[in-house]
Amino acid sequence: MASADNKLYFIITAKPPSPNGYITAGEICFIDKQRYNEWQKRQTDILPVVCMGKLSDTRLDKVLLQPLLRREAELLMALESSDDRLLALKNPEALEKASKLSEGCQVLVEYKGQWFKGVIRYIGRLTSHISDPITGVFFGVELQGEDKGKGQNDGSYFHKTYFSCSKNSGIFAPFTRIKPVDHKPSAPPLHTQSPLSMTSTEPLKAGDRVTFFGDKNAHHGMVMDIKDHQDGKMVLISTDKDEEGKQGGERWIPLDCVIKEELLNKDETEKIDTSRGPGMGGSADSDEITVGSLVQFLGKTIIYGIVRWIGQLPDFPGMTAGLELEESSAGVSDGTYKGQRYFNCAPHCGLFVKLSSCRPDDRFSAVKKKLFNGQSDNDEAMLSEEQENVPPIRTEDVSNRLIGKMKGIQGHCNSCYMDSALFSVFSCSSVLDSLLFKTTEYKTIQTILLKNIVNPLRKQGFVSEHSVMNLRKQLQKREHCPTYTTDEKDPEEFLSLIMQEIFLLDPPLILCSQAGGSQKLQSCYYYQIFMDYNHHLVLPTVQQLLEHSFYSNSLKLSEVPSCLILTMPRSGKSFKMFPKIIPSTELDITGLLADGPQQCVLCGQLATCECAECFRDKTFSDTGFKYFCGECSTQVHFHQQRQYHKPSTLLLPQGFSYSQSSGSDRRTPPREKLELFAVLCIETSHYVSFVKYGPQDTDWIFFDSMADRVGESDGYNIPEVQACPEVGRYLHMPLAQLANQVPREMEGVAKRLFCDGYMYLYQSKTMCLYR
Repeated sequence: MASADNKLYFIITAKPPSPNGYITAGEICFIDKQRYNEWQKRQTDILPVVCMGKLSDTRLDKVLLQPLLRREAELLMALESSDDRLLALKNPEALEKASKLSEGCQVLVEYKGQWFKGVIRYIGRLTSHISDPITGVFFGVELQGEDKGKGQNDGSYFHKTYFSCSKNSGIFAPFTRIKPVDHKPSAPPLHTQSPLSMTSTEPLKAGDRVTFFGDKNAHHGMVMDIKDHQDGKMVLISTDKDEEGKQGGERWIPLDCVIKEELLNKDETEKIDTSRGPGMGGSADSDEITVGSLVQFLGKTIIYGIVRWIGQLPDFPGMTAGLELEESSAGVSDGTYKGQRYFNCAPHCGLFVKLSSCRPDDRFSAVKKKLFNGQSDNDEAMLSEEQENVPPIRTEDVSNRLIGKMKGIQGHCNSCYMDSALFSVFSCSSVLDSLLFKTTEYKTIQTILLKNIVNPLRKQGFVSEHSVMNLRKQLQKREHCPTYTTDEKDPEEFLSLIMQEIFLLDPPLILCSQAGGSQKLQSCYYYQIFMDYNHHLVLPTVQQLLEHSFYSNSLKLSEVPSCLILTMPRSGKSFKMFPKIIPSTELDITGLLADGPQQCVLCGQLATCECAECFRDKTFSDTGFKYFCGECSTQVHFHQQRQYHKPSTLLLPQGFSYSQSSGSDRRTPPREKLELFAVLCIETSHYVSFVKYGPQDTDWIFFDSMADRVGESDGYNIPEVQACPEVGRYLHMPLAQLANQVPREMEGVAKRLFCDGYMYLYQSKTMCLYR
C-alpha cells in the first residue's frame, strides 16, 4: 500500500445515488495520487475512491466530493457522526485554526457542556486501528488553574498513557470542542461561567461590548479591565448611561452579572425576549400551562421543555416561565438568573421565556391529555392511526427521528417489558414484520400493533402510552392473561404470545435433539440458555454460552433461523450466573447446524467427522464444536489423552465429496452467521433496551420508556432514546482489559449492556426475506 502521504483525501458532501446509496454524506474517502492522475487523463467525472473503514473501491461523481488536506481529514475523522463532520465543514475557519494548533497552546476545551481553561499536551490518534491510511486526531488537554480536577482522566485513555497530569485534569476532545485562546496584554482571557453566558465559547476581554443588570434595568457599556477580587472576578465597565441617566461613568461589576452583547442578541433576544409568531402563543394556551406542563415555543426551531417555575423576573414585564429543555445544551442556564436560583436543572438545560410565548406541547393533543389522566373509556375510537405502512428507520435517520426525550415508546403501569420488546423488534429491523400482515382472527390487535405502534414509532419516533395500554387491554379482553394491564411480565412471554397464539407465526427456531442416539425435531419461538456447572467460563461471550448450552443439552439447529431470540442463563429463578456477558455482534452458527458442510478446526478443509469429547479441549480453540477432516482426526486422536474418544462420521451434503487422493474436498465450506440487532436488559425489575441500528461499531442507541416522570400518581412518564457509541469501544476492548473494568466506572450506559443483558435478538439477512 502506498504511504499515507501519497494520498488525496475527500469528504462526501451529499448522499450518492443508487447503486452507491449505502454510502452516506459526511464519510471520508481517499485515492492514491498516481491513480488520481491516471483517471484525470481519462477526462471522466467519476473517481474510484476508497471510503474509510471499507476495503473496496467506490466510484463516485466528483461533484459529490470536496477535497481535504490530510490534517483536515484527520481532524474530521475524530468526529463519530457523519452529520457532525458536515456541520464542521461549514466552519472552515475553525478547521483551519485547529490545523495550526500545537502542543503547549492554551485553549478552552468543552466537557459536559462547560468550557474549561487548559493547555494542549497531546495531539494524535487514540486507537491502534491501522487498516485505514489515517485515523482521527484528538487533542489531549491538561486543565489549568481553577479548572483542575474538573476533567475525566489523568492523560490516559483505555489504560494507555498519552500524557501525564493530576487526577481528573485531563480531557481528550475533537477539534470541535477546542477553542484557541487569543492573549491580549490588556486583559488575559477568562473563562466566564455566568448563568446567562454559559453558552459562550469566547473569553471576555477588554473592548468587548457587554450588558450588565442593575436592580431594575439592563445597562450597556464596554469592558475596560478585569481583575481578581476577594469576592471573585470583577469587570470595570464604561457605561453608556449611568443610573442617573448621565453619559459615561465607570463601574466595577461582578463577572457573574455580565454578558457579552453579541451573546445576548444571539441567545437571550431570540430565546427570552422574542415575541412569538402566529399560532405559537395566546392567552388561552397560556392559561392551561402550570408548573410541570410540557410546552413548546418557537425560536429558530420548535423547542420543547417542561415548566419548572412560573413567576416574575427583574427587568422582564409580565409572567415568565422557567423551562427545563428536552434538548441538552439548548439553554443558557441551570435554573439561575442574575445569581438567584429559581429551579434546578443541568447546566445549559434551563431557559427563561415569556409565559405568553409558550403553548402546550402539540405532541400531546387534548385527547392524549385526557388519556394521561385516565378520563377516557372509548379507547378504540380515540386511536390516532398512521395509515401508511412505514419501513424500519434508516441508519441516517435515527439521530433526527429517534434521539432525545419524548422519543421511543412511552411507559405506563409496569409496561417496560412490552415497551422495550416492541422498540427492539420494530424500530430498526423488519425481521418480524410478517406479524403485521399475516391473516389472523385477531384483526383489532394486529391493527393496533401496526397502525398505532409500529408505524408511528418508525415515522414520528414516538408512541404514546395509550397505544400500548390499548394493546394490553385487547390482550386482556381475549383472556390471554387477566393481568396484562397491571402486572409486569417477561418480554419472552409477551413475544411468544403474539407470535404463537395471536398471529400463529411459524416458529423461527427448529432444534434437533440428538440425545439417546436418535434425532427429534422441536420448534420454538425463543431459546433459553441453560448451563451446567461443569464449565470454566468467567467472562463469556454469547457465542460461547450458546455453544455450551447446545453441547450440554445435545442440541443442533435443523436450519438457519430468520430470527434467533436468546435469553441468558439464570442461577435459580432470578439471579445472574455471570457478572458480565460480552455481546457477540456476529453469531457464527455454522458449527451448530445438524446438516451442512463443516470446516476442520485445524486445516480448514471440509470436515468428515465430529468429536464431542473434544468440545472442552482448548488445544484447538477456546470454544465450539470440534470438526475434523480424516487426516487431522487420525493425528489428533493418536494422542494418548484422546485415544479413547469416539468421533462420529458426518454426512456430507450433496455436492461435496470425500477424495481418496487428497483426503478431503478442498473447497472451504461457507459460514452461516447471524447479526445482533437488539439487547434487552433488566435491573431491579425494570427493562430497557439497546439497539444496533447501523453498520458502524458505534451505531448503538439506548432506550428507556420511563427515563423521567412528570407529576406523581396523576402524572406520566417521559421516554428517552440516547446514542451510546461508547458500547462499540468497549466491544473492541481486549477481554482481559474488559474483565478489569469496574461497572460503575464504565462510560455512559455501557455498564447496563454488559452487566444486565437478559435477551439477545439476532437476525439473518439472507433468511428473513423468506419468512
